[in-house]
Amino acid sequence: MPPMPLELPEIGDDSILARYGFLPQSKEYIKKLLKQNDITIEQLIEAPWLEDIRARGRIRLVESITHKGDIKSAEIIDLSTDIGKMTECLSFLYAMLIICASFDERLLGRWIEGESSRADYLLGVDNQNFMLIAKTYLSDIKEDIGENGVHIYWIPISDFIELCPKISGNYWRLINRSVIDGWVCMNPGVGETSMQRTSRLLKERIRENLNEMCIQRMEKMDDEFAALFSSSVERIVSLFSEQVREEMPMSATTRNEWPPCFELAVSELNQGINVNHTGRVFLAAMSRAMGFSQEETLAFFSNAPDYNVETSGYQINQIYEREYTPHGCSALKTGARCPVQKGDDALCDQEWMSHPLKYLRAKQRRRYNEDTNQNRDMGGEVGDKVANSS
Repeated sequence: MPPMPLELPEIGDDSILARYGFLPQSKEYIKKLLKQNDITIEQLIEAPWLEDIRARGRIRLVESITHKGDIKSAEIIDLSTDIGKMTECLSFLYAMLIICASFDERLLGRWIEGESSRADYLLGVDNQNFMLIAKTYLSDIKEDIGENGVHIYWIPISDFIELCPKISGNYWRLINRSVIDGWVCMNPGVGETSMQRTSRLLKERIRENLNEMCIQRMEKMDDEFAALFSSSVERIVSLFSEQVREEMPMSATTRNEWPPCFELAVSELNQGINVNHTGRVFLAAMSRAMGFSQEETLAFFSNAPDYNVETSGYQINQIYEREYTPHGCSALKTGARCPVQKGDDALCDQEWMSHPLKYLRAKQRRRYNEDTNQNRDMGGEVGDKVANSS
């Protein structure tokens, strides 16, 4: 069990809880915000008056996953106002729920890395609240102020030994640190203060905490709840499928996870059967949403009776560039592209099943749960795979 404080310090300032939404103490604050403002998860997803929160959540999500953008954008939000605190805190919740609903381990790992890096930066410059936050994640911490006014932090050797192996560099070797009576001195490094060095250590504990938090949420999510986020998940998947394909291959879905309508279109074209316009547009748009490259999508059409590489390539490129949204279940039925009858597929029979992307995410969720259960049966710890992916 990693060294942790026996009792979490009390945080009475809501602006701190809002800025650091990942804090264990922020959990009750988030619940209070939702209750006081009568906000349900459904409203968080689609209510017009909460669009600013969703927009902030999307920006934060993009920055965390791509590891791009100026992390200082976190300072734009005015936390002196109630609306500012609510926007910052609930945008974190919104982003986290989208990531959890994706059930994609690499996507989750990238988000955790981005959020913990953001925390590392913020804590490294937060002179006023640093000690309070540090006491949330370390078993203890001491602060010395030298004659020149420089702050030097000391942490218990047990915390340092548990966390430092996860950080590269000579600085993080215990032999290179001053140790007195079981306390490790976090001396300033090249270009970094003692606070920033200690923040780097806190990042590892925050990463662990975020991973555990997400694992718990994912285990509690059922298909119907996860389906509420299908549109948001699809946008994130589509946004990064081309950009980070080698690192995060969204098309790594197995064929038995494909929705029946997608499988039908691929199979018919492979057999040389003519697929109507609705089916072709759906196949290309769904392929984009699932992360297939344009070349891979073009290959699906290679056996079509009227296949022309230039024409098909141009049409697929248009769908990718304009980011077409795949047809929903209702449109596919109208266009004679739904092959499922009542009772053929239990997942399709669910009342909430209204889009093939919901089907795909539900299948991925079940695969995730199966992998987790198998990991438990083999004696592994829950979340090992996710933790290792970051």
